[in-house]
Amino acid sequence: MARVLVTGGAGFIGSHYVRAHAAAHEITVLDRLTYAGNLANLADVAGRITFVKGDICDADLLAGLVPGHDAVLNFAAESHVDRSIADGAEFVRTNVLGVQTLMRACLDAGVPRVVQVSTDEVYGTIAEGSWGEDAPLSPRSPYSAAKAGGDLLALAYHRTHGLPVVVTRCGNNYGPYQYPEKVIPLFITNLLDGLNVPLYGDGGNVRDWIHVADHCRGIDVALAEGTPGEVYHIAGNAELTNKELTSRLLDGLGLGWDRVTPVADRPGHDRRYSLSDARLRALGYAPATPFADGLAATIDWYRANRAWWAPLKA
Repeated sequence: MARVLVTGGAGFIGSHYVRAHAAAHEITVLDRLTYAGNLANLADVAGRITFVKGDICDADLLAGLVPGHDAVLNFAAESHVDRSIADGAEFVRTNVLGVQTLMRACLDAGVPRVVQVSTDEVYGTIAEGSWGEDAPLSPRSPYSAAKAGGDLLALAYHRTHGLPVVVTRCGNNYGPYQYPEKVIPLFITNLLDGLNVPLYGDGGNVRDWIHVADHCRGIDVALAEGTPGEVYHIAGNAELTNKELTSRLLDGLGLGWDRVTPVADRPGHDRRYSLSDARLRALGYAPATPFADGLAATIDWYRANRAWWAPLKA
C-alpha cells in the first residue's frame, strides 16, 4: 500500500481521486478549505484517510508533512477564470508560489514520484487541430498564466534538480461534487431552481469535455508510467460549443431555450481548446465514459443531492 499525499484533495477533481483510491492507498489530504474545498466531498472516505487543513505555500508545514510519501499529487489551485479576471493575486500566490514551495519540499524529502495537475488553458486558443505537449504556452487569463508559471517551475525542478515530476494537462472536467460556479453544475442547479442560465457571447466557444473519473484514470497512467520531466495530455471525447453544451443540458432537464439569457462575452475569452493525447494513449490511456452517459448521470446526481449544493449557492 503506497503512501500518497494529495494536495487540494477536498476540491472537485482531487476529492474524486481520493475517493477512488482510499481503499488501495494510505492517503493524506492537504487542503486549505477555501470556498471550493469542501470536507463534504470526502465524507464517504473520512475514516480511511488522514486530513490536514493547511496551505501549500506553508513551507514549514510541508517540511513536516511531505517526507515519507511515495507520491505527491498536486491538485491544489485557484481555478475559476472569472475570479482571476476580477483579482489575480490569489491565483499567482497558490498556482505559482504554492507550486514552487511544494516542489522544494518534495525535493528535500526525496519523493519518488510527483504529479503537477494542470490545464489545457495554458496554451491559449487554437483555431483548428490539436496541441501537442511541445506546443508553446500562450495563456490569456490571469488563471491560465498562473498555471503556466506553476508548470514551468515544476519542470524546472526536474531539469535543475532531477525532481521526478510529470505535468498533466486536461480539458474541461464534469461530474459529481463540482463547485456550482462552473458551467455544467451552474446551469444544472440554476435550471433545477427555476432560474435562467447565462450564455456568453454567441455561444461558439469550443471546449473538450472529460468526465472526472477519466481524468483521474489518466493521472494514474502518467503517475505510474510517465517519464519524469515530461508533459502528458489527458483528452476527453466530446468537443462541443457552449451553445451545443447548453442544448444538451436543456434537453437533459426537459427544458427549452426560453431559460437561456445571452450575456456579454467575458474579456479574453479563448475561442477553442483541443489537446492531442497520443503520448498518454501510447501508455494505455483512453477515456471510457461516453459524454451522453456521463452528462445524464451528472444531472441525476445534482438532482438527488440538493443538500450538497444548495448551501454553496446560498
